[in-house]
Amino acid sequence: MIKSIDELILKAKKIETKTMVVACAADQHVLEAVELARKNNIINGILVGDEIQIKNILRSLKYNENDYKFINEIDQTKACIAAVKLVNKEKGFFLMKGLVGTSIILKAALNKDYGLRTHNRISHVSVLEVDSYNKLIFMSDGAMNIAPNLDEKRQIVENSVMVAHSLGLDNPKVGIIGAVEKVNPQMEATLDAEQLIKMNKEGVIKECIVGGPFAIDNAINKEAALHKGITDPIAGEIDILIMPRIEAGNIFYKTMMFLANARGASIIAGATKPIVLTSRADSSDSKFNSIALAAIVADL
Repeated sequence: MIKSIDELILKAKKIETKTMVVACAADQHVLEAVELARKNNIINGILVGDEIQIKNILRSLKYNENDYKFINEIDQTKACIAAVKLVNKEKGFFLMKGLVGTSIILKAALNKDYGLRTHNRISHVSVLEVDSYNKLIFMSDGAMNIAPNLDEKRQIVENSVMVAHSLGLDNPKVGIIGAVEKVNPQMEATLDAEQLIKMNKEGVIKECIVGGPFAIDNAINKEAALHKGITDPIAGEIDILIMPRIEAGNIFYKTMMFLANARGASIIAGATKPIVLTSRADSSDSKFNSIALAAIVADL
């Protein structure tokens, strides 16, 4: 079981090198992360977009443009379509978002004819390393699904469990997060927790243990759980935090990254291939970590 971001990167280095296709790749911070991943033999890069701009950035960074393949397409929509089509047809390929709007690349990625759709809804899965916790924390969804209903939360759980499996957690502990630890008819998150636990016990949600509802303290702190008299056996030891809404997930993620100095990696899961879709505010290191995570998930 992988317990740190460094171990995650080490695994990505050891597996077969993947090919990453970057849509609209003319972005300095993206290319810095791509180059670091290439130098570590995690990926080979295909850069799609305005070839002149991309090569100018590579030269300004003193990178060798001969280390990459290029697909010249100035139009952003057409560049995303070209990148998605390439990823769709080639084994071992995955996708990364460059300097382009999220809606543009996702429209291409979810196209019914050439996209990366599966039966599951796509969701954003973050993997965080925090000094105060003894293992990696998986969290979803802080960037994609605004107000997921019960069935959408089921799919978010399943996508998160798949990512956890890729890092060696065979039976991850999944905590359904809310503001309180008891089912309250006026709080939808607690009602959803009750139903998700039932789905898990009935074998609808598999290869994990679902518990909750949990407030964040008793999900990740055993002492807090004991103090509150919570008897759920996975309380205080959660691997995967399932947030009630996008606001909760987004605030949690950014608090961890910018106040708790967490190290993180994030991907879009639920598609046929992982998608690296990072925020412009994410550091080059976080982008690199996300590429490493995507390479591991693509190895499944």
